[in-house]
Amino acid sequence: MTVQIDITRFSNLAVEERENGVWVVTLNRPSKRNALDSGTVEELVDFFSVAPRAGVRAIVLAGAGDHFCAGLDLVEHHDEDRSPAEFMHLCLRWHEAFNKMEYGGVPIIAALQGAVVGGGLELASSAHVRVMNDTTYFALPEGQRGLFTGGGATIRVTDLVGKSRMIDMMLMGRVYSGEEAEKVGLAQYRVEGSVFDKAMELARRAAENLPLSNFAICSAVSHMQNMSAMDAAYAESVVAGVVNTQPDARARLAAFADKSGARIRKD
Repeated sequence: MTVQIDITRFSNLAVEERENGVWVVTLNRPSKRNALDSGTVEELVDFFSVAPRAGVRAIVLAGAGDHFCAGLDLVEHHDEDRSPAEFMHLCLRWHEAFNKMEYGGVPIIAALQGAVVGGGLELASSAHVRVMNDTTYFALPEGQRGLFTGGGATIRVTDLVGKSRMIDMMLMGRVYSGEEAEKVGLAQYRVEGSVFDKAMELARRAAENLPLSNFAICSAVSHMQNMSAMDAAYAESVVAGVVNTQPDARARLAAFADKSGARIRKD
């Protein structure tokens, strides 16, 4: 049974349904450069818990204003004066949100502009595809602030750029932008104009795929990366057995067989 998304529940996120199953989720705290306070994290958990069961076929994740996300809301963190246990549980909620994004099976395209810093980079790295432009910059300034990453950077950002670059970013406060950021893997697409427009184009394209195929691509690949090679090979075979025999794929396979379907061409 398909569940409904009640957009009135969200205040720190602006949630909007577009055509053909594409949704837009916008971090909506521009005066704070969309820093992640505890309320925003809870709304991320809420939305991404429901999205896979609500017929959502692709999501564009964006930030209101000039910046995607400046990371942990340091003012809230300072004012709350949390105990170690309290901050540990906050981190676990970040992981809950970001795991639901990465493993939820719905393609998420992040439109990145301005600051993608600290927890903002952890959030962006939980998306499946990232689009940047020449305003976008990436950093992990935890070392300079007496902090340590708590939302999965040691896992996801390390997967993107490698251990040495990850340590360098945290230790030295190194900032990546432009062609260099694209080359090290922080984004798959770099555009001159609107990152949102490009992200929407990609989301619409992803939404045209069969949902079961997208679920496997946006969930199983991440799970398999956590397995041994033998376990991953077995899991891949099982997933392929289910996905590659789905009834909805028959028409697409028939179009390929009779040469009426689109062919793969070099751009």
